[in-house]
Amino acid sequence: MAIEHDYFGLLESGPDGSIFWSETIELGDQAVSVDLTAPDEDDVSQAALDVAAAMITAIETVDRAARNAMVSELDDRTSEVIEYILQQQESLGDELEALLVDISGDTHVDVIRSLRLMSMTILADEHGGSEPFAVMEYALDPDSDEVLLVNLDTNGDVQSVTSAD
Repeated sequence: MAIEHDYFGLLESGPDGSIFWSETIELGDQAVSVDLTAPDEDDVSQAALDVAAAMITAIETVDRAARNAMVSELDDRTSEVIEYILQQQESLGDELEALLVDISGDTHVDVIRSLRLMSMTILADEHGGSEPFAVMEYALDPDSDEVLLVNLDTNGDVQSVTSAD
């Protein structure tokens, strides 16, 4: 079977019923890998695809909201954003400054500004549910496995920021 959508085109399901779509989107001078996936085509609605398309076309706005959420976590000394930044400072040492795109004097904010949006994964079957609908992956160093994940709901609101390494 298949699903037709104006933005995604024809989404054909695999032999197991899953669907997958992938594209590279330009965001400023960054190439961002965008994936849409669902384990079962029957769990994907046109509304979910419409929301996914809207998130992709507004990726700059979604990225800004994700970064603002990270900045808002700087007040919590136990947040995963703070832990990630401290980990980067420890592991990179003096090399950290070379990775920063802007040096304002506030290292924590400078790190958040300098993070590269590596990918956005849309979990189309989670439309309207409590689980993340989209996950954005950020890294200071694109060659590192140390990343921050921003989980978004169907409305594009940030549910949580977690680290993964």
